[in-house]
Amino acid sequence: MRLAILSELILITSVALLLVLAGCDSATLKAQQQQVQENQQQIEQQQQQIEALKANGPTSYAPGVAPPAGGCDRATADTATKRGGDKFASGDYQHALAYYRDALTACPGDPRAEINVARTYEALGDRQNAIEHYRAAASSGGAGSDEARNALTRLGSP
Repeated sequence: MRLAILSELILITSVALLLVLAGCDSATLKAQQQQVQENQQQIEQQQQQIEALKANGPTSYAPGVAPPAGGCDRATADTATKRGGDKFASGDYQHALAYYRDALTACPGDPRAEINVARTYEALGDRQNAIEHYRAAASSGGAGSDEARNALTRLGSP
């Protein structure tokens, strides 16, 4: 008799547990569906923000594209310089060099761009290219020419 009651109690407990688990699964499923819907809404909002940025943001930055003959595309140079600075600061010298070269392409002969390219070549261990760009900056006589001359002296190439 005790065994029958114990078996019946185990059976009732098992059924109750299954019902609770089924309820949890349903609740969990509903929660996950809600989360998916929220994620979809966030994605849609972000896509709208991206489209707005594309429509309103600067469109002048085109990597490796030179300005009109004799000109300087200051907006492109500034954007490329900022991105190059971010990469340089993080130690990603290869990508920094690409951005700095874009800035130099946008504004050929710009002493600041020449120095940034030179510094990056120096950080990459390419002494010859660093010297070449430091010389270009030093010969410009513009802003940064003293910095370029000091770098040339440091590198043993006055």
